[in-house]
Amino acid sequence: MPRRKSSVLTDHELRLMEILWRKRRATVADVVKALPPPLLAYSTVLTTLRTLEQKGHVTHEEEGRAFVYRPSMQRAEAAKFAVRHVLDRFFGSSPGALAVTLLDGARLSAEDLAHIKRVLARGRKGGK
Repeated sequence: MPRRKSSVLTDHELRLMEILWRKRRATVADVVKALPPPLLAYSTVLTTLRTLEQKGHVTHEEEGRAFVYRPSMQRAEAAKFAVRHVLDRFFGSSPGALAVTLLDGARLSAEDLAHIKRVLARGRKGGK
């Protein structure tokens, strides 16, 4: 039975996903070669890619004797899952509490403030 899709990537998994998102498809050897330091062993990368596939984050196809891995989730989707995880665990599922924490004491540009105001105005109008 396949593993339940985990919404949050570990730091280790994220390193490999960054490469797959950038390359769109890669063999284990391609990923090993593209990794910035600290380097990982081929077997570690292979095991992690298999785990990512079990979790539903990547798929593979066979090309000759090699497996070519592709991301099955976009970076933006992974980011949304990670934010949702933080929101649920630390802020009682309250986007307002998260926003206040993020913005409290932050130095924002006029452009950032204008964007935030537009988003808040949309929220008051029922998301239109």
